[in-house]
Amino acid sequence: MKALSPTDSFFLWFETRNQPMHVAGLYLYTPPKDAGPDFVLDQLARWGKYLQAQAPFNQRPVLRKGLWFWEEDTEFELDYHLRHVALPRPGRIRELLGMVSRLHGTLMDRNRPLWEAYVIEGLPGGRFATYVKIHHALVDGVAGARMMAQSLSRDPLDIRPPQWAQSLLRQSVQEPPATINQWVQPLLKAVRSTGEILPGIGSGLWDLIHASQTDSVSAKPFQAPPTPFNVEVSGSRRFAAQSYSLERIKRLGAAAGGTVNDITLAICAGALRRYLIAQKALPKTPLIAMVPISLHDETSGDGNQVSLLLANLSTHVVDPVKRLKRIVASTQAAKKRLSTMTRLQKMAHGMAMMSTVGPSMVTGSAKEKPFFNLVISNVPGPRESLFLNGAHLDEIYPVSIPSHYLALNITISGYCDKLGFGFIACRRSVPSLQRMLDYTDESINELEKALIAPPPANTPTRRSRQKKASE
Repeated sequence: MKALSPTDSFFLWFETRNQPMHVAGLYLYTPPKDAGPDFVLDQLARWGKYLQAQAPFNQRPVLRKGLWFWEEDTEFELDYHLRHVALPRPGRIRELLGMVSRLHGTLMDRNRPLWEAYVIEGLPGGRFATYVKIHHALVDGVAGARMMAQSLSRDPLDIRPPQWAQSLLRQSVQEPPATINQWVQPLLKAVRSTGEILPGIGSGLWDLIHASQTDSVSAKPFQAPPTPFNVEVSGSRRFAAQSYSLERIKRLGAAAGGTVNDITLAICAGALRRYLIAQKALPKTPLIAMVPISLHDETSGDGNQVSLLLANLSTHVVDPVKRLKRIVASTQAAKKRLSTMTRLQKMAHGMAMMSTVGPSMVTGSAKEKPFFNLVISNVPGPRESLFLNGAHLDEIYPVSIPSHYLALNITISGYCDKLGFGFIACRRSVPSLQRMLDYTDESINELEKALIAPPPANTPTRRSRQKKASE
């Protein structure tokens, strides 16, 4: 058995029927040109031969003396985890997103390894999808995306075992049964690390204590205004998703002098502003987003390796360029602070800042004084085309976690030349979520109009010049 870290254990303690703590990915595929009508059935038959799972897909949670551990499931049943379903006619993306909405609202059985994989047929043109969900205690979004990418191939002729049958972790989580010494060693290691962690804890607590004394640039805890997103959630979910050209986002970044992450935050801010105006609920003060920061590049460890920063979305600002500049200033100020910290200090900083989130949710004070308004994540994805036993992976959409007083979550994932925006929300608390796709389109168009000026009317375009040259 292996003990869970405090961060990983949090997702098990915090889980309830109304707030499942799993993340997921929706992947859309096109079968190879020479594929027959039974391509998906053939894949399922091949996968059905892999009856044993590798870590972490063979690990289930157990509670021992108040601590959570992972132990190997000696009675692993593939048929429970791998499921074959089909969309109702006419099999549009609308039906697919509706199915994902329903699947994402259901809890997983803690007596088994905490993952489920659905193969979904019925899309037009013979396309199919997979929806894979895995508990956040097992992996974070970045680790999950990396594992999925590693399980696929860049070669369409490469036939690989299914994801659960591959060794995808950088180090194995399988260990001999826990002994007293194995319980003591992590404690001794924690004591030795205290000197490194304390500055991060102090920094996070400082932000909490001085939250009301911030400047106009930085975002601090409890500055977020009450919104319709900061309410208790039901157990039902609604999911909306859309892909956008990465080159289009990069052009905006080049024009504004910002990063892709800055532009995606500005796009989300514009869409959120439009949504709240339509709901007659736009606050006079700016929304604050929590932005997770992956630390996986700074460690070889498994589990959740994240810190966070708070971003001022400036949703009260009408001008999109001024809004973008304020967002960039806010994120740069937060990143500058974190840049001086070690990995452990960054994690401790985030945990210290989040220490009051649980109590504020339990007492209900998070409704009137939210710690932040929503989570916006940007998960890096593969830059090259990938294949699942010959089927081309066309699109990737992340599906994350809404929770009490954080009823909306936006996660963006890159793949090749696209960015997939995934909006997941409580179905009851965030009505008409699908309109966020329209508002996202409008937000991108607004930024392009403001930042990328069209050529003057009397200036010939490249196409017209080429036409004249050929005449």
